[in-house]
Amino acid sequence: MTNRERLSSTCLKGEEYPDFSADGAWCFFGDPRALYYEGVHKRTYIGWLTKEGHVRVGYYDHTNHTAQTTELKERLHQDDHANPSLFMDGEGRLTVYYSAHCGNSMFYRTADRSEDISSWGPELELASNTIGSFGYTYPSPVYLREEEKQYLFWRGANFKPNFAIQEAGGCWSEAFTLIEGSGARPYIKYATDRENTIYFAFTDGHPNVESSNSIYFACYRGGEFYNADGTLIKAFSELPIQPSEATMVYDAQKNGWKTWIWDIAIDQMGYPVVVYALFMTDTDHRYRYARWNGNQWMDYEITPGGDWFPETPEGKTESEPYYSGGIILDHQDPSQVYLSRPIEGVFEIEHWSTPDSGETWNCVPVTSGSGSNNVRPYISRGYAEGCSVLLWMNGKYTHFTEYDTALKMRLTK
Repeated sequence: MTNRERLSSTCLKGEEYPDFSADGAWCFFGDPRALYYEGVHKRTYIGWLTKEGHVRVGYYDHTNHTAQTTELKERLHQDDHANPSLFMDGEGRLTVYYSAHCGNSMFYRTADRSEDISSWGPELELASNTIGSFGYTYPSPVYLREEEKQYLFWRGANFKPNFAIQEAGGCWSEAFTLIEGSGARPYIKYATDRENTIYFAFTDGHPNVESSNSIYFACYRGGEFYNADGTLIKAFSELPIQPSEATMVYDAQKNGWKTWIWDIAIDQMGYPVVVYALFMTDTDHRYRYARWNGNQWMDYEITPGGDWFPETPEGKTESEPYYSGGIILDHQDPSQVYLSRPIEGVFEIEHWSTPDSGETWNCVPVTSGSGSNNVRPYISRGYAEGCSVLLWMNGKYTHFTEYDTALKMRLTK
């Protein structure tokens, strides 16, 4: 991984890009999966799961163009829902959160030294969860500088979005339920301004389960929860939030098609931007881009996304028909989108950009002519200029418990 020209090349077959890991996968919930930190070094840190369920972390060094990898836990769970999520503190010490899919424990480990992944503290466990039988899944840490608190979100034992708060000193609060609602298991994505606000967009539940699956938005600031227009939803002490209390981004009952949330970010005006998949049918997925303009949600189609990407065994019915190839926002500039869709029968990665907040789009291919699918793109969070990393899965994927994929990488401009 020392060939800088190949890393920055414009368009290759997916197999021709360098591996960050020859054995790596992740789900599309649980973030951040890759983040940038600049201290003594300029490095992007990445977490993933192997096909045998090992939890691994590594970094790419932008100065000397080298990489290092370490394994944090062997055989956590052979299931891509168990991918780790990363948090970097202000001194450059990395903490990694991970659990099995509906696991009995939420684990975390913190590096012993700043900007170093070779030595780690003991494996710790979160002490609290909600009541239920569904364990822990999808850790997503968020730190607010003004509060000097870390919020760890996950899907809890009650199958709902839960969270706990870590005060200075390391003690965790009890578990709280963020979203209730009538849906069996709301799916949710998070973003933050890193100062005082956490933004989130969520669904009623899983599109495989819900007859209609809308998308909603709310945000947290200063002990209270708000809609997109700034109106108060409720105080922290009044949780959980019902979907009907939040701002509706997409109304599935009115429009007739189900959806699934993929990402949320904040634009330069401080307005939320959401990307999601809309399902005209199981085999006709559409990628959409919704942006709050200060008064209302402006919602546009980017492009058709094809059908599901898992390679359904012959004679079998696909169990996950809503697994789109994937779409992600660049959180530094959410006018930039990376997505996966089938081109001549193979899922390829493309870079889409909008000059007018979603009304029109330009497309540049990242992969082309690939021999195997390229899916679930992810761009590193918090990068400095010239130091962003685009990653994606390339290879064979049959099911979330059966996959043989590499994590490919490209340095973006």
